[in-house]
Amino acid sequence: PAMDYAALAAAAAENMELYRRDSGGWRDCRRTSEVSVSWRPSAEFAGHAYRGEGTVPASPRDVWECIKPVAGGLRTKWDQNVKDFEVVEAVSDTVSVCRTTTPSAFMRIISPREFVDVVLIKQYEDGTMLSAATNVEHPLCPPQPNFVRGFNYPCGCFCIPLPGEPDRTQLLSFFQTDLGGYLPQTVVESFFPANIAGFYSNLTKAVKALKA
Repeated sequence: PAMDYAALAAAAAENMELYRRDSGGWRDCRRTSEVSVSWRPSAEFAGHAYRGEGTVPASPRDVWECIKPVAGGLRTKWDQNVKDFEVVEAVSDTVSVCRTTTPSAFMRIISPREFVDVVLIKQYEDGTMLSAATNVEHPLCPPQPNFVRGFNYPCGCFCIPLPGEPDRTQLLSFFQTDLGGYLPQTVVESFFPANIAGFYSNLTKAVKALKA
């Protein structure tokens, strides 16, 4: 049976809203000047869910411009973990099925990965933007021979305007990714917090470059 992409995307967004409201049980695992990263066991798979929270020195519009999940977007330019991003099927104005490939990482211990997700974009009345995603299968995306297929469980980023601070944006992000393959748990648990810190650091540089 065909997957109901719109329903899966809506469920991922709902999941993100629950995560945003539910601040209990997160344990700090990394802190930089740009982000505090915490984790708790995922309810979706045998790994961890990670939460990143930081303030980016740019308007919500500029931050969104850098992270929005669109073909030909800026993300492949600044995010060292996104090698390629393609829209496989536009389901509606706000929902699309996308394939992301990542380069090898962690001193090549982690080989290149590919992820196929349904992605939803949502705007809230207060100006907050959400991009939420979860793994799906798609007939146009069979597993590729040179990549390990990884799976994103409900994940996403909230770009939240800060009242009275038009040039600052709160970025709240949730990641829960099964990298697939046969990676030791210790590798995975050191990779993600460092990776999320790098995401915030590179995003901060990207928004500065965008404004320059």
